[in-house]
Amino acid sequence: MDFSFTDEQDLLQESVTRFIQNDYNFEARQQNTVHAWGYSKENWSTFAKLGWLGVPFSEADGGFGGSSVDVMILMEQFGRGLVVEPFLPSVVLAGGALKIAGNPTQKEKLLAGIIDGSSQGAVAYSEPQSRFNLADVATTAVADGDNFKLSGHKAVVLNAQNADILIVSARTSGQQRDESGISLFIVDPKAAGLTRRDYPTVDSLRASELILENVLVAKSDMLGDLDAGFPLLEQVIDEATLAVAAEAVGAMEVLYKDTVEYCKSREQFGQPIGKFQVLQHRMVDMFMAHEQSKSILYMAAIRMDEGYNALAQKAISALKVQVGKSAQFVGQSAVQLHGGMGMTEELNIGHYFKRLTVLITLFGNTDFHLKRFGRL
Repeated sequence: MDFSFTDEQDLLQESVTRFIQNDYNFEARQQNTVHAWGYSKENWSTFAKLGWLGVPFSEADGGFGGSSVDVMILMEQFGRGLVVEPFLPSVVLAGGALKIAGNPTQKEKLLAGIIDGSSQGAVAYSEPQSRFNLADVATTAVADGDNFKLSGHKAVVLNAQNADILIVSARTSGQQRDESGISLFIVDPKAAGLTRRDYPTVDSLRASELILENVLVAKSDMLGDLDAGFPLLEQVIDEATLAVAAEAVGAMEVLYKDTVEYCKSREQFGQPIGKFQVLQHRMVDMFMAHEQSKSILYMAAIRMDEGYNALAQKAISALKVQVGKSAQFVGQSAVQLHGGMGMTEELNIGHYFKRLTVLITLFGNTDFHLKRFGRL
């Protein structure tokens, strides 16, 4: 299998790497997180000007016709920089749903704003009881003339406080855990009956709880066909899983490299601790865990570009299992080898570890994807 990039992909990787190195050091990242909206609006504008927000979308939709590999390249570098700007919830999740299921009118109306950075999106799919089961949807959508009335509770909705576009999954028929009977709706965040509770997450991002009480949504704002939202949602989440796995690979690279450098300078018993053989073995294991995750990441991205099917789904779950195990080992080892300072707020190590801990669980943890891999 050929893992080499095209010339255009090399240029994309180089541009993101240069931005992270020159304009997104750890101190700048920490300053971005203290804003009420949780990121730098100036950086978001830069992302749009550089064309990064349009990478996943076809030229017909106003994007640059990028592939899963292109998104992987972006997200891996974002992981290295611990980027907090809402590329994942706005572009990958909300933009991905519109890309896959939107009709021409919806795409023309909504995708342009996501691509030029003037609007943002969020996808509300998770519920308090649903865990990782995308089909466990208790939120209901009841037909009411030319509208639907949505009622329910959506949990941990990333970037909801900044979203101009909400995409909400709701049950239009069937039982609570049936895969059939789920529909997706485009909801105005300012609609009557929708209340939101915002909070920061452990990894310094922003999420919200959404309560919907008879929120009116026009039938024309349904995304895709009635009762057929589950396959669409599953594909969007798999694309997002690939993206967060790439982010985790980038974060792991920083952790193991920073740990190696620290062990070269930290002295104990009159010599650098990096000379202790047992610690050398640990750092080699960290390197191998990162490389194994990176290899399967490339394979999964290629599978997704070959077409979304059972083989691609299986590759995504295999990737999430490997990344989950590797990220836990690399993160814990980095903190341990740095000692007590590894968890201080002033050092980047603990912040990378927190982000990796979230990424391990986001869109399904290791156990969930191991079982899914066995079913496919």
